[in-house]
Amino acid sequence: MRPRVQVLEPELIASIVEEAKRLLAGIGMEVRGPKLRQRLLDHGLPMDAAGTRILFPREVVEAAIATAPSSFVLHDRDGNPYADLGGDRVHFVPGSSGLKILDHRTGEARLANTADFVEYIRIGDGLEHIAYLATAFSTNADIEAQVSDAWRLYLALTNSKRPVVSGAFTEHGTLRMIEMMQLFRRDRADLIAHPMSIFTITATGNFRYSEDSCQNLIDCVEAGVAVEIVPVTLMGLIAPVTVVGATVFHTVDVLAGITMAQLIRPGAPVLFGGAPATFHMKIASSPMAAIEAQQLNVAYVEVAKSLGLPTQAYMALSDAKVVDAQAGAETFGSALLAALAGVNSVSGPGMLDFLLVFSLPKLVLDDELCGEALRFVRDVRTLDDLPTDRLVHQVIDEQHLIMADHTTQHWPSELYLPGKVYDRDNRENWTKAGSLDAYGRAVAEVERRLAAYVPPETDPAIDAELQRIIRSGLVSQTVLPEVPPPSDAATAAAATAAGAAPGRRHNPRRGR
Repeated sequence: MRPRVQVLEPELIASIVEEAKRLLAGIGMEVRGPKLRQRLLDHGLPMDAAGTRILFPREVVEAAIATAPSSFVLHDRDGNPYADLGGDRVHFVPGSSGLKILDHRTGEARLANTADFVEYIRIGDGLEHIAYLATAFSTNADIEAQVSDAWRLYLALTNSKRPVVSGAFTEHGTLRMIEMMQLFRRDRADLIAHPMSIFTITATGNFRYSEDSCQNLIDCVEAGVAVEIVPVTLMGLIAPVTVVGATVFHTVDVLAGITMAQLIRPGAPVLFGGAPATFHMKIASSPMAAIEAQQLNVAYVEVAKSLGLPTQAYMALSDAKVVDAQAGAETFGSALLAALAGVNSVSGPGMLDFLLVFSLPKLVLDDELCGEALRFVRDVRTLDDLPTDRLVHQVIDEQHLIMADHTTQHWPSELYLPGKVYDRDNRENWTKAGSLDAYGRAVAEVERRLAAYVPPETDPAIDAELQRIIRSGLVSQTVLPEVPPPSDAATAAAATAAGAAPGRRHNPRRGR
């Protein structure tokens, strides 16, 4: 049996889906992209009486749900199958949309640059429980905004072979990125057959899809890029403060996106996703790690599974400003809920401060937290332990089971043994090792991994073409930022280790 969590009764799920279909047929969606709106009209979808909203008849929505695949496979840069998204198969992925990085060398939250992003990819590429990567935070400190999405994709593609979650923040940015990914496939048909990325399509709330989201949806679906439909459902602000009401609003937004994707290209892979948050009534913030937001995550995932659709959620993250006890508690709590709910693609590791700030030490710490969550949801089954007479007699005779055949056979697969970031040693050895807390150990692990990183080989001709595509979008910038080679990362790591202590010690006095 696989451990799981449930927050909605099947009858309530059916009522939520029914209400969402009713709203789509009667209220509809404001589709601000003129090309997508025209396509929907060409498919026979009606408009409301005011002529401003597209209505989604029940039969069209139900046909789209039936057409959307229940699972799909992401492939790596070389075209090999890498991650099967569907069922209860869980994959943890770094969060996206960060605006700053929390510099682990200075403690400063600042705008990120190319060197920061390269370090992130090189760290993420070697993490065992981070399934694939994401263009996690902006690099606007040293690249023009209109090509920054493509630049981060370039850095990901040339420093790792793993699939990547990405997206464009401009109306026509997706086409450039698709052209880049196609360089690693024979042709467009090969890219459709062997997708290597998931692009985020954001439903903007208030039953609306923006011009950017509409155009990006068309471009992605036509090119065979898998998409995740991600409403930012703010409970108490633009959605009901109650879990059931918010789940209805959320479901309306996602089903509209899934329906539009299937009308563009039937069978297009689409994830039923989301990035919900509550609205803090006293200080006007939007905590994504709030327990009610986590309940909404689990609720809409249950709705998606009832429809046979693959799922995505922003979980395994924290609203804390630094990697502290709050960050660990919020991240592990939501990571465990995501695993129990069977979320197929969990975006969040590495993220702090309402998805605004990314932290490399948090990412390596989160790798351990995600590993524990994945261990918890493995099937519980008998393993030569029923009946237990033999084990009972052995422990009575020998006073332990350390050397028992049953122990030596099963402990390597049954016990999760964390890496260097976790402390499971006694206090004496912990003190001898420097008395570092979890953050200090995580910083040291970041530097160790950077020094050990070995890059994948990239065809020089493909690399040159990737850079040409990006340069074609530059307006005032004349050259692309310099990408630090791995040897520079090792040198920086050595210099850091020789200078100021890379992490903080237990219970330090720190400026904020």
